[in-house]
Amino acid sequence: MIIAFFVVNNQYTNRYVSVLTKNSSYVAGHSDALYEEIKTKAPTYEIAPKDAYIDRVWKAIPGYNGLSVDIESSYQKMKKKGEFNEKQLVFKETSPKVHLRDLPPSPVYRGNPEKPLVAFAINVAWGNEYIPRMLEVLKKHNAEATFFLEGRWVKENPTVAQLITAAKQEVGNHSYTHPDMARLGTNAISNEIQKTNSVILAITDQKVEWFAPPSGSFRDEVVNIASKLGLGTIMWTADTIDWQKPPKEVLINRVMKKVENGTIVLMHPTAPTAESLDELLTKIEASGRKVVNISTLLDEKRYDTIKNVEKK
Repeated sequence: MIIAFFVVNNQYTNRYVSVLTKNSSYVAGHSDALYEEIKTKAPTYEIAPKDAYIDRVWKAIPGYNGLSVDIESSYQKMKKKGEFNEKQLVFKETSPKVHLRDLPPSPVYRGNPEKPLVAFAINVAWGNEYIPRMLEVLKKHNAEATFFLEGRWVKENPTVAQLITAAKQEVGNHSYTHPDMARLGTNAISNEIQKTNSVILAITDQKVEWFAPPSGSFRDEVVNIASKLGLGTIMWTADTIDWQKPPKEVLINRVMKKVENGTIVLMHPTAPTAESLDELLTKIEASGRKVVNISTLLDEKRYDTIKNVEKK
Protein backbone atom coordinates (compact mmCIF):
# COMPACT_ATOMS: atom_id res chain seq x y z
CA MET A 1 0.00 0.00 0.00
CA ILE A 2 2.88 2.37 0.84
CA ILE A 3 4.45 1.70 -2.57
CA ALA A 4 1.11 2.26 -4.30
CA PHE A 5 0.70 5.57 -2.45
CA PHE A 6 4.03 6.88 -3.70
CA VAL A 7 3.38 5.65 -7.25
CA VAL A 8 0.10 7.50 -7.40
CA ASN A 9 1.24 10.66 -5.65
CA ASN A 10 4.69 11.32 -7.03
CA GLN A 11 5.22 14.49 -9.07
CA TYR A 12 5.61 12.68 -12.40
CA THR A 13 2.31 10.82 -12.05
CA ASN A 14 0.53 13.97 -10.96
CA ARG A 15 1.89 15.92 -13.91
CA TYR A 16 0.81 13.14 -16.37
CA VAL A 17 -2.69 13.00 -14.94
CA SER A 18 -2.91 16.81 -15.08
CA VAL A 19 -2.01 16.84 -18.79
CA LEU A 20 -4.54 14.11 -19.58
CA THR A 21 -7.26 15.96 -17.69
CA LYS A 22 -6.46 19.21 -19.47
CA ASN A 23 -6.56 17.51 -22.91
CA SER A 24 -9.79 15.67 -22.10
CA SER A 25 -11.43 18.90 -21.01
CA TYR A 26 -10.32 20.56 -24.24
CA VAL A 27 -11.74 17.74 -26.42
CA ALA A 28 -15.00 17.59 -24.47
CA GLY A 29 -15.44 21.34 -24.62
CA HIS A 30 -14.64 21.40 -28.33
CA SER A 31 -17.14 18.60 -29.03
CA ASP A 32 -19.85 20.24 -26.98
CA ALA A 33 -19.35 23.49 -28.86
CA LEU A 34 -19.70 21.69 -32.19
CA TYR A 35 -22.82 19.89 -31.00
CA GLU A 36 -24.36 23.17 -29.90
CA GLU A 37 -23.42 24.81 -33.21
CA ILE A 38 -25.19 22.05 -35.16
CA LYS A 39 -28.18 22.34 -32.86
CA THR A 40 -28.32 26.12 -33.31
CA LYS A 41 -27.98 26.06 -37.10
CA ALA A 42 -30.25 23.05 -37.72
CA PRO A 43 -33.54 25.04 -38.05
CA THR A 44 -32.16 27.04 -40.99
CA TYR A 45 -31.80 23.81 -43.01
CA GLU A 46 -35.12 22.26 -42.10
CA ILE A 47 -38.28 22.05 -44.21
CA ALA A 48 -41.69 21.80 -42.55
CA PRO A 49 -43.99 18.92 -43.58
CA LYS A 50 -47.16 19.71 -45.51
CA ASP A 51 -50.51 18.42 -44.26
CA ALA A 52 -53.00 16.74 -46.57
CA TYR A 53 -55.99 18.97 -47.31
CA ILE A 54 -59.11 19.39 -49.42
CA ASP A 55 -58.59 21.92 -52.19
CA ARG A 56 -61.58 23.83 -53.52
CA VAL A 57 -60.72 22.87 -57.11
CA TRP A 58 -58.46 19.82 -56.94
CA LYS A 59 -60.20 18.10 -54.00
CA ALA A 60 -58.00 15.75 -51.94
CA ILE A 61 -54.32 16.72 -51.94
CA PRO A 62 -51.90 14.34 -50.18
CA GLY A 63 -49.45 15.47 -47.53
CA TYR A 64 -45.68 15.65 -48.01
CA ASN A 65 -42.94 14.87 -45.52
CA GLY A 66 -40.63 17.59 -44.29
CA LEU A 67 -36.95 17.38 -43.42
CA SER A 68 -35.22 17.89 -40.09
CA VAL A 69 -31.55 17.66 -39.18
CA ASP A 70 -30.50 14.51 -37.34
CA ILE A 71 -28.29 16.35 -34.86
CA GLU A 72 -26.61 13.31 -33.31
CA SER A 73 -25.78 11.67 -36.67
CA SER A 74 -24.54 14.99 -38.06
CA TYR A 75 -22.34 15.46 -34.99
CA GLN A 76 -20.84 11.98 -35.39
CA LYS A 77 -19.89 12.79 -39.01
CA MET A 78 -18.31 16.15 -38.11
CA LYS A 79 -16.59 15.39 -34.83
CA LYS A 80 -13.44 13.94 -36.41
CA LYS A 81 -12.46 17.36 -37.75
CA GLY A 82 -14.29 19.12 -34.96
CA GLU A 83 -15.81 21.77 -37.18
CA PHE A 84 -19.22 22.49 -38.70
CA ASN A 85 -19.68 21.44 -42.33
CA GLU A 86 -23.13 21.78 -43.86
CA LYS A 87 -22.27 19.13 -46.47
CA GLN A 88 -22.05 16.58 -43.68
CA LEU A 89 -25.48 17.33 -42.24
CA VAL A 90 -27.65 14.23 -41.95
CA PHE A 91 -31.38 14.66 -42.53
CA LYS A 92 -34.44 12.64 -41.57
CA GLU A 93 -38.00 12.94 -42.86
CA THR A 94 -40.72 14.35 -40.66
CA SER A 95 -44.34 13.32 -41.09
CA PRO A 96 -47.27 15.74 -41.44
CA LYS A 97 -50.02 15.79 -38.84
CA VAL A 98 -52.85 15.31 -41.37
CA HIS A 99 -52.67 12.41 -43.84
CA LEU A 100 -54.68 11.60 -46.97
CA ARG A 101 -56.47 8.85 -45.05
CA ASP A 102 -57.58 11.41 -42.45
CA LEU A 103 -59.56 13.43 -44.99
CA PRO A 104 -63.22 12.73 -45.75
CA PRO A 105 -63.67 10.55 -48.89
CA SER A 106 -62.86 12.71 -51.89
CA PRO A 107 -61.50 12.09 -55.40
CA VAL A 108 -57.83 12.75 -56.13
CA TYR A 109 -56.96 14.75 -59.23
CA ARG A 110 -53.27 15.41 -58.54
CA GLY A 111 -50.41 14.82 -56.13
CA ASN A 112 -48.77 17.27 -53.77
CA PRO A 113 -47.52 20.30 -55.77
CA GLU A 114 -44.13 20.19 -54.03
CA LYS A 115 -43.33 16.61 -55.02
CA PRO A 116 -41.52 16.54 -58.41
CA LEU A 117 -43.33 13.52 -59.79
CA VAL A 118 -45.90 12.79 -62.51
CA ALA A 119 -48.14 9.71 -62.57
CA PHE A 120 -49.57 7.86 -65.57
CA ALA A 121 -53.08 6.44 -65.10
CA ILE A 122 -53.68 3.98 -67.94
CA ASN A 123 -57.27 2.76 -68.25
CA VAL A 124 -57.52 -0.66 -69.88
CA ALA A 125 -60.65 -2.22 -71.36
CA TRP A 126 -59.25 -2.84 -74.84
CA GLY A 127 -56.04 -2.18 -76.82
CA ASN A 128 -54.20 -5.39 -75.96
CA GLU A 129 -51.93 -5.09 -78.96
CA TYR A 130 -50.34 -1.87 -77.67
CA ILE A 131 -49.66 -2.95 -74.09
CA PRO A 132 -46.40 -4.90 -74.67
CA ARG A 133 -44.83 -1.94 -76.47
CA MET A 134 -45.92 0.47 -73.72
CA LEU A 135 -44.41 -1.82 -71.07
CA GLU A 136 -41.13 -1.91 -72.99
CA VAL A 137 -40.94 1.88 -73.13
CA LEU A 138 -41.77 2.25 -69.43
CA LYS A 139 -39.00 -0.22 -68.62
CA LYS A 140 -36.54 1.65 -70.85
CA HIS A 141 -37.15 4.82 -68.83
CA ASN A 142 -37.28 3.03 -65.48
CA ALA A 143 -40.77 4.48 -65.15
CA GLU A 144 -43.85 3.11 -63.44
CA ALA A 145 -47.55 3.59 -64.13
CA THR A 146 -50.86 2.41 -62.75
CA PHE A 147 -52.93 0.32 -65.16
CA PHE A 148 -56.60 0.56 -64.19
CA LEU A 149 -58.11 -2.71 -65.39
CA GLU A 150 -61.70 -3.42 -66.27
CA GLY A 151 -62.69 -6.62 -64.45
CA ARG A 152 -64.37 -8.20 -67.45
CA TRP A 153 -61.26 -7.51 -69.52
CA VAL A 154 -59.04 -9.17 -66.90
CA LYS A 155 -61.21 -12.29 -66.94
CA GLU A 156 -61.03 -12.47 -70.74
CA ASN A 157 -57.32 -11.56 -70.99
CA PRO A 158 -55.57 -13.10 -67.96
CA THR A 159 -52.22 -13.47 -69.73
CA VAL A 160 -52.03 -9.78 -70.64
CA ALA A 161 -53.05 -8.77 -67.11
CA GLN A 162 -50.28 -10.96 -65.73
CA LEU A 163 -47.85 -9.44 -68.23
CA ILE A 164 -48.55 -6.01 -66.71
CA THR A 165 -47.90 -7.10 -63.12
CA ALA A 166 -44.87 -9.18 -64.17
CA ALA A 167 -43.43 -5.93 -65.51
CA LYS A 168 -43.68 -4.51 -61.95
CA GLN A 169 -46.46 -2.11 -62.92
CA GLU A 170 -49.24 -1.24 -60.48
CA VAL A 171 -52.82 -2.27 -61.24
CA GLY A 172 -56.04 -0.57 -60.19
CA ASN A 173 -59.81 -1.04 -60.45
CA HIS A 174 -61.68 0.33 -63.47
CA SER A 175 -65.09 -1.29 -62.68
CA TYR A 176 -66.23 -4.64 -64.04
CA THR A 177 -68.42 -3.75 -67.04
CA HIS A 178 -67.41 -0.11 -67.68
CA PRO A 179 -70.79 1.42 -66.73
CA ASP A 180 -71.68 5.01 -65.94
CA MET A 181 -71.05 4.72 -62.20
CA ALA A 182 -72.95 7.93 -61.45
CA ARG A 183 -76.18 6.29 -62.63
CA LEU A 184 -75.88 3.02 -60.72
CA GLY A 185 -77.69 2.12 -57.53
CA THR A 186 -75.86 1.42 -54.27
CA ASN A 187 -75.66 -2.36 -54.67
CA ALA A 188 -74.59 -2.14 -58.31
CA ILE A 189 -71.77 0.28 -57.43
CA SER A 190 -70.50 -2.05 -54.74
CA ASN A 191 -70.75 -5.11 -57.00
CA GLU A 192 -68.83 -3.45 -59.83
CA ILE A 193 -65.96 -2.59 -57.52
CA GLN A 194 -65.85 -5.78 -55.46
CA LYS A 195 -66.13 -8.11 -58.43
CA THR A 196 -63.23 -6.38 -60.14
CA ASN A 197 -61.10 -6.49 -56.98
CA SER A 198 -61.72 -10.23 -56.73
CA VAL A 199 -60.87 -11.08 -60.33
CA ILE A 200 -57.70 -8.95 -60.28
CA LEU A 201 -56.55 -10.61 -57.07
CA ALA A 202 -57.33 -14.08 -58.39
CA ILE A 203 -55.49 -13.61 -61.68
CA THR A 204 -52.59 -11.29 -60.77
CA ASP A 205 -52.28 -11.88 -57.02
CA GLN A 206 -52.33 -8.09 -56.61
CA LYS A 207 -54.47 -6.31 -54.04
CA VAL A 208 -56.00 -3.15 -55.48
CA GLU A 209 -55.78 0.23 -53.68
CA TRP A 210 -57.18 2.65 -56.27
CA PHE A 211 -60.37 3.00 -58.27
CA ALA A 212 -60.78 4.96 -61.51
CA PRO A 213 -64.45 5.36 -62.52
CA PRO A 214 -65.06 4.82 -66.27
CA SER A 215 -65.18 8.10 -68.21
CA GLY A 216 -64.57 9.91 -64.92
CA SER A 217 -68.28 9.66 -64.09
CA PHE A 218 -69.15 9.43 -60.40
CA ARG A 219 -71.23 10.92 -57.62
CA ASP A 220 -70.39 11.25 -53.94
CA GLU A 221 -71.87 7.84 -53.13
CA VAL A 222 -69.47 6.16 -55.56
CA VAL A 223 -66.48 7.74 -53.80
CA ASN A 224 -67.88 6.83 -50.38
CA ILE A 225 -68.52 3.19 -51.31
CA ALA A 226 -65.06 2.86 -52.86
CA SER A 227 -63.58 4.30 -49.66
CA LYS A 228 -65.48 1.82 -47.48
CA LEU A 229 -64.06 -0.95 -49.67
CA GLY A 230 -60.55 0.38 -49.05
CA LEU A 231 -60.03 2.17 -52.37
CA GLY A 232 -59.19 5.78 -53.12
CA THR A 233 -60.91 7.32 -56.16
CA ILE A 234 -58.51 8.59 -58.84
CA MET A 235 -59.24 11.17 -61.51
CA TRP A 236 -56.71 13.10 -63.64
CA THR A 237 -55.03 16.45 -64.22
CA ALA A 238 -54.14 16.05 -67.90
CA ASP A 239 -56.05 14.01 -70.48
CA THR A 240 -54.32 12.68 -73.61
CA ILE A 241 -57.74 12.18 -75.27
CA ASP A 242 -55.89 9.42 -77.09
CA TRP A 243 -59.11 7.57 -77.95
CA GLN A 244 -59.71 10.27 -80.58
CA LYS A 245 -56.47 9.11 -82.24
CA PRO A 246 -54.71 12.51 -82.35
CA PRO A 247 -51.36 12.96 -84.15
CA LYS A 248 -48.33 12.19 -81.99
CA GLU A 249 -47.30 15.86 -81.72
CA VAL A 250 -50.78 16.93 -80.64
CA LEU A 251 -50.89 14.33 -77.88
CA ILE A 252 -47.45 15.25 -76.53
CA ASN A 253 -48.15 19.00 -76.57
CA ARG A 254 -51.53 18.45 -74.94
CA VAL A 255 -49.87 16.71 -72.00
CA MET A 256 -46.76 18.88 -71.68
CA LYS A 257 -48.84 22.04 -71.40
CA LYS A 258 -50.23 20.68 -68.14
CA VAL A 259 -47.21 18.89 -66.70
CA GLU A 260 -46.40 20.20 -63.23
CA ASN A 261 -45.40 18.59 -59.95
CA GLY A 262 -48.14 16.12 -59.06
CA THR A 263 -49.81 15.89 -62.48
CA ILE A 264 -51.81 12.72 -63.18
CA VAL A 265 -51.93 11.92 -66.90
CA LEU A 266 -54.85 9.89 -68.22
CA MET A 267 -54.19 7.57 -71.15
CA HIS A 268 -55.26 4.29 -72.74
CA PRO A 269 -53.48 1.58 -74.72
CA THR A 270 -53.89 3.16 -78.17
CA ALA A 271 -51.69 3.59 -81.22
CA PRO A 272 -51.07 7.34 -80.59
CA THR A 273 -50.06 6.68 -76.97
CA ALA A 274 -47.78 3.78 -77.86
CA GLU A 275 -46.10 5.95 -80.53
CA SER A 276 -45.80 8.99 -78.25
CA LEU A 277 -44.76 7.35 -75.00
CA ASP A 278 -40.98 7.36 -75.48
CA GLU A 279 -40.79 11.04 -76.44
CA LEU A 280 -43.35 12.01 -73.79
CA LEU A 281 -41.32 10.34 -71.06
CA THR A 282 -38.15 12.00 -72.33
CA LYS A 283 -39.75 15.45 -72.21
CA ILE A 284 -41.19 14.93 -68.72
CA GLU A 285 -37.80 13.77 -67.47
CA ALA A 286 -36.18 16.82 -69.07
CA SER A 287 -38.53 18.98 -66.99
CA GLY A 288 -36.88 17.56 -63.87
CA ARG A 289 -39.69 15.15 -62.98
CA LYS A 290 -39.99 11.38 -62.88
CA VAL A 291 -42.97 9.28 -63.96
CA VAL A 292 -44.28 6.98 -61.22
CA ASN A 293 -47.39 5.04 -60.29
CA ILE A 294 -50.31 6.45 -58.29
CA SER A 295 -49.19 4.96 -54.98
CA THR A 296 -45.75 6.56 -55.22
CA LEU A 297 -47.20 9.90 -56.29
CA LEU A 298 -49.61 10.03 -53.37
CA ASP A 299 -47.43 8.74 -50.54
CA GLU A 300 -45.77 11.27 -48.23
CA LYS A 301 -42.16 10.22 -48.79
CA ARG A 302 -39.87 12.91 -50.13
CA TYR A 303 -38.42 12.41 -53.57
CA ASP A 304 -35.74 15.08 -53.68
CA THR A 305 -32.19 14.35 -52.53
CA ILE A 306 -30.40 16.07 -49.69
CA LYS A 307 -28.17 17.76 -52.26
CA ASN A 308 -31.18 19.28 -53.98
CA VAL A 309 -32.60 20.40 -50.66
CA GLU A 310 -29.37 22.20 -49.76
CA LYS A 311 -29.50 24.16 -52.99
CA LYS A 312 -32.92 25.64 -52.14
